[in-house]
Amino acid sequence: MAKKNVRALDVRGRRILIRADLNVPQDDKQAITDDRRIRMFLPTLRDIVERGGRAIVMSHLGRPVGDAKKDAPFTLRPVATRLQELIGRPVKFVAPCEGAEAKQAAMSLKDGEVLLLENLRFNPAETIIDLKKKNPDGKLTPEQDAKREAFATAIAGLGEAYVNDAFGTCHRKHVSMYDVPQKMPAGNRVVGFLVEKELKYLGEALKEPKRPFVAVLGGAKVSDKISVIRALLPKVDQILIGGAMTYTFHAAQGKNVGKSLCERDKLDLAKELIAAGGAKLRLPSDSVCAAELKAGVATKVCGTDIPADLMGLDIGPDTLETYRSIIGKAGTVVWNGPVGAFETQPFEKGTFALAHAIADATSRGTITIIGGGDSAAAIEDAGLAERVSHVSTGGGASLEFLEGKPFATVEILDA
Repeated sequence: MAKKNVRALDVRGRRILIRADLNVPQDDKQAITDDRRIRMFLPTLRDIVERGGRAIVMSHLGRPVGDAKKDAPFTLRPVATRLQELIGRPVKFVAPCEGAEAKQAAMSLKDGEVLLLENLRFNPAETIIDLKKKNPDGKLTPEQDAKREAFATAIAGLGEAYVNDAFGTCHRKHVSMYDVPQKMPAGNRVVGFLVEKELKYLGEALKEPKRPFVAVLGGAKVSDKISVIRALLPKVDQILIGGAMTYTFHAAQGKNVGKSLCERDKLDLAKELIAAGGAKLRLPSDSVCAAELKAGVATKVCGTDIPADLMGLDIGPDTLETYRSIIGKAGTVVWNGPVGAFETQPFEKGTFALAHAIADATSRGTITIIGGGDSAAAIEDAGLAERVSHVSTGGGASLEFLEGKPFATVEILDA
């Protein structure tokens, strides 16, 4: 997937459309609570404006519904303010993202100026491709296709070249990711530095990993990780399982899981994965349990059989020591998914201790990749994001990459 990056573009005096992933979390007053995605986008934006490019930044935020009143919390205005603070130069903002005002704002840009378009998903055409799965014949209707084409034409008309720096949405063929770049002339559709870095780290981890290659997979459901477990088993030396999906595996082994989250309809699948994984697939030997998921609740360490009145909410101390030892000897570690309910004390201990083990391994030369989503939030909360090799900005995208799925949105860019 080697692609030309933004440095291959002659940007001076030209309008450069940049698809970024500025989908940042906010509180109920629309204050940004984590600006990591904005900060990771800055190298690409700085390169363009410092070389005299006219930057037109576009992104989505959340999942708006197409209702002006309900969509209000998803405006990118707060992102424009934060981006301006971080980049140290004015950031203009225009709403909506297409139409006469957006066209005028884009055309009036001067060299080195920045314009941020309003949330792309305020126009339902941005994600209309997703309706294919819901339509009876699995295709867009002529009317839906026309809306998609019109939106793509409008957005593409704002710029003269296209930069994809939105790894978090590279697995989705949305208009701004797939249709817009195809309307740019060859030689004018490239990746930004962030996407280039994501592809490099994840690609090299899968193609030529430094051994031993260890994957740490957490999260709530086995069903969310089926494909990635299957894809990784032939490539890794060890897969360390954590999180609530532990208890589906344990139940499949005939163990008692108490009130733990368990996908009873996935027990046969869990058995298949255990058989296929053999010694490579490591399951927790103990758990930190409680009667409920609540801050400050009394806890008890249980083995692989959990009493009926308790639920497993974190990996236990024996498991942690085993996993620490394996990570400490690894050449490459990929981590996707927390190993406990880390948002609630005291069930953050396993996830944070694992984060420290991964950071310590990095300092000894291990290549460490944090696969976005909750894993990225955990490494950030632990204050260790700067101590690992790479923190991905895309949870779902990282998973699909690890599964070996092709990204059509990247394949169409200039090689």
